[in-house]
Amino acid sequence: MDLDILQQNYRLPFLIEKNLAKYDGDFAHKWQAIRHNNHAGQAIQLAAGVLLLLCQRSDHVSDAGEPGAWVLQLIKRSSRVTQRGDVSCPGGMLHPLIDWAFGLFFIRSGFLSHSLLSVGSSLAKTASVNKNIISLFLANALRESWEELHLNPLHVSLLGALPTYSLHLFRRTIFPLVAIVRNDWTPIPNPEVDKIIEIPLTSFFREDSYGRYVIQASETLPSPDQGPWEFPCLIHEDDQGEEILWGATFYIIMNFLRIVFGFQLPDLRSRRIREKTLNPDYLTGNR
Repeated sequence: MDLDILQQNYRLPFLIEKNLAKYDGDFAHKWQAIRHNNHAGQAIQLAAGVLLLLCQRSDHVSDAGEPGAWVLQLIKRSSRVTQRGDVSCPGGMLHPLIDWAFGLFFIRSGFLSHSLLSVGSSLAKTASVNKNIISLFLANALRESWEELHLNPLHVSLLGALPTYSLHLFRRTIFPLVAIVRNDWTPIPNPEVDKIIEIPLTSFFREDSYGRYVIQASETLPSPDQGPWEFPCLIHEDDQGEEILWGATFYIIMNFLRIVFGFQLPDLRSRRIREKTLNPDYLTGNR
């Protein structure tokens, strides 16, 4: 792939929007399945909208030999919340009544990206259903991002939707949306966020960025299987140290790279290994 496009302010958003518009999204199917199962009295499955935020950083470089101008803006979860220490997308749990109201406002105001309903897009085939559900989770993700980071919704431009991702440990399904955020916004993290992490998009196209994450449950964590389990990960290094991107957020970003750029994860058998032990507060937080 020609990485020059990753430093071009005007071309990359059009490429992302164009390729995401071709993707046959599963928001409607997954949301309807969750509602059906919850109403049928099965174990409650929660839903959460998140934003995969891209930002243009002309002064942000991962090393002197590459541009690294486009970055993904992620958060590191604080010790107050579940999955403490994980790197994730901003967003959070759906509140249907509140988020439906905000979603209707987005539809009527024309806030939704026109590409989501463009002629030829698979979403156009079921336009009204998908438009409502996408607006629901956009409202959800924006509301939560305002609470977590004080992100102004007017500073965000939606580019499209990604495949949903279901977590089994927390019985939660994530509905990810890709958006561009203004480069002059200033995050104001709340206590649920430890810090903002910016990873250059070019890092995801370097094979030496990847590794294997070996995770084991501590003896105090009630689990029928203590592990270890192994997951692919991205090892990000900056002037504040090393961060490990793995799990749901890793797979969401891999889907983004696959759909937009045709990227495939490299062979990880000989890659660096990092290790982690999960303690009980990983599941509960320290509120």
